[in-house]
Amino acid sequence: MESLSYIPGLKPADPGPLSRFIPPLEEGTVSMWLSHHASTSSWLLDPFGFAPRLPLEAARAGYRVLVTVNNPITRFLLEMAANPPSESDFKAALADLAVSKKGDERLETHLQSLYLTQCEKCGHEIQAQAFLWHKNEDAPFARIYECKNCGDKGERVATSEDIEGAKKIAATDALHRSRALERVTGLDDEDRVFTEEAIQHYLPRPLYVLTTVINRLDSLNLTSERRRALTALILMACDAGNTLWGHPTERPRPKQLSTPNQFREHNIWKMLEDGIASWTETASGVPCVAWPNQIPESGGICIYEGRLKDLAHEVKKEIPIAAVIGSLPRPNQAFWTLSALWAGWLWGRTAVEPYKIALRRRRYDWAWNATALSSAFSHLFELLALGTPFFGLLPEAEPLFLTSALMAASAAEFDLKGMALRTEHDPIQIVWERGEHLKRKFVDPDVEIVRHAVHEHLAERGEPASYLHVHAAALLALNETRSLKKTNQEFDVALRAIQPLMETALKEDDRFVHHSTGESIETGLWSLRQPPPTESLADRVEVEIVTFLQKHPESIYLEIEGALYQKFTGLLTPSKAMIYAVLNSYAEKDGARWKLRLEDHASARRADLKKTEELILSIGKRLEYQTQKQDQVLIWEENGTPARVFFVLASALVGRVLAHNSYPSAQSLIIIPGGRAGLVAYKEQRDPQFAERVKNYRVVKYRLVRALSEVPILTRETFDEQIASDPVEQAKGQMMMF
Repeated sequence: MESLSYIPGLKPADPGPLSRFIPPLEEGTVSMWLSHHASTSSWLLDPFGFAPRLPLEAARAGYRVLVTVNNPITRFLLEMAANPPSESDFKAALADLAVSKKGDERLETHLQSLYLTQCEKCGHEIQAQAFLWHKNEDAPFARIYECKNCGDKGERVATSEDIEGAKKIAATDALHRSRALERVTGLDDEDRVFTEEAIQHYLPRPLYVLTTVINRLDSLNLTSERRRALTALILMACDAGNTLWGHPTERPRPKQLSTPNQFREHNIWKMLEDGIASWTETASGVPCVAWPNQIPESGGICIYEGRLKDLAHEVKKEIPIAAVIGSLPRPNQAFWTLSALWAGWLWGRTAVEPYKIALRRRRYDWAWNATALSSAFSHLFELLALGTPFFGLLPEAEPLFLTSALMAASAAEFDLKGMALRTEHDPIQIVWERGEHLKRKFVDPDVEIVRHAVHEHLAERGEPASYLHVHAAALLALNETRSLKKTNQEFDVALRAIQPLMETALKEDDRFVHHSTGESIETGLWSLRQPPPTESLADRVEVEIVTFLQKHPESIYLEIEGALYQKFTGLLTPSKAMIYAVLNSYAEKDGARWKLRLEDHASARRADLKKTEELILSIGKRLEYQTQKQDQVLIWEENGTPARVFFVLASALVGRVLAHNSYPSAQSLIIIPGGRAGLVAYKEQRDPQFAERVKNYRVVKYRLVRALSEVPILTRETFDEQIASDPVEQAKGQMMMF
């Protein structure tokens, strides 16, 4: 298997509409990969259509992308992002909705009146931004507002008028709930009960507002672009109106359709107004057509609404696929159920019909996910030419998601070419190739294969690793030996075999140490009991970044990150937090560019180190010790026996001292520049093994040595007191974890 370098990208400035359900991917990653694996104007395939940004980025880079989509909501998101209405169309569409009549009053005035509340401070009637509810109660307990009259803002207890207003709307709820239900399923539809269950996640007030504006959407005389714009705004309001918005603890990426014990009810009209910015700021126009219409060679998107299985026979004859790109879908019962609901509300029963299975299914386990992915990979196998590369992204990765993906691809005879993993919070990057159709022999997984792979990874890493990293190392070894899944074995059986295999490998081998307060092997970190001779990953990253900045002064972050990932590939990809910890210790930012601080240039730091060594020897003589320097170690002796030993460093490579120090730790002092203190503290926090070893040492900053050298009267006792008063602390603003 090849060594795969992680491809860094940039987080989008605005995550875009429905971002809590759409895979969190960085921009620039897929276009960078494509630049090395496919020529522009080539045909690409996104077989999942799960992440609209992915085909959009490829199309903007000059590729023709065929996307299969069976979720009407994700299709709409892709179409809107590729070919958005203008901002003026959004504003005009909302204005048309606002001025339409509800009885004798404007619709906007009528709907805004539903969210009126009284300012607790000045008594003015104002718009509530949201009401707060406890699950299963019939009235809100609080409201959130910002009064423009007196400036009072925040969370306040609900008034009796707020409670009465909510109950008044609830009295007519049955009618509006029935209308919402009828748009999705008919009276004799077997899926009606599932639709009813889904609609229970909407309170009476937001459901009334949504059904009202959707009815107006049907009746308003709008241009096609304004209709698309208003539909887009209503879609965001549909998401804002459900009860999945936890408060005060948010569920940023809900997977299950379950109401939190305490949640927010948003002001839906305000959500319609705020939605304009979200749509217009994240869109970028590229040609976008429905299959089988043509797109220009300069790039664009062709959407096939349906299953990959149905497309396979048509495409193989018509389109030569040069590469496959895709964000592999992970189960999301909440989004998939709501997508079916919203599709019915916005476009009627016909639109939801092909996707109605999403209403029925309540649980999606990893065996289901592996089976579905395997089916997709199998259809891809028939569609692609031998050797066609597939760049896959696994967002929100977790061990069983990764296991199901690798197992599914292997079962469909795709060859794994490489994998890169940064942290548990970043997408895993995987490259497969369409393999040969062979009768491959699959064998039972062996616990010794897992143990060897984990040991090798931890030894190479030189420091503890997350469970996801050791699990990935084991999976790569099992994939290499064709031990993930036997032929004709059910996916649930194969998946169930992996967890006990990992538990046996880790728990029953005393070479491994689990740093965790929990019993589950998936919590905390894993390390080798005997520290490996390899320098820690953090120390090696520190050296490489400083070396890079010395050779390439004034580099932007992406240049530093990209160069670093070429050095540390696969499962050794350093985190952004680690990179920033080193940069903040050694460098300063001038605009977008990083450069070494003047005091951290090699010549300046050497002079500073030499001066500090001279001061330590001078202080030792003042305290009536015999002083000497042996190699890089300064020693204070008394009666021929070392009393204090000093290791003066210009870096934060404290691990080197811990690995090679032959003196008692109680006598040893490690002297570092003040700018390294935050980096040492960062390493302590992320590496419990390092923290345990370094706590027996006294780590002192250069500046304290300088201060002690200037103390007129210094005794051995005051020296000990002073060095104990200068702890290494985390630098402010430092990103600590991962």
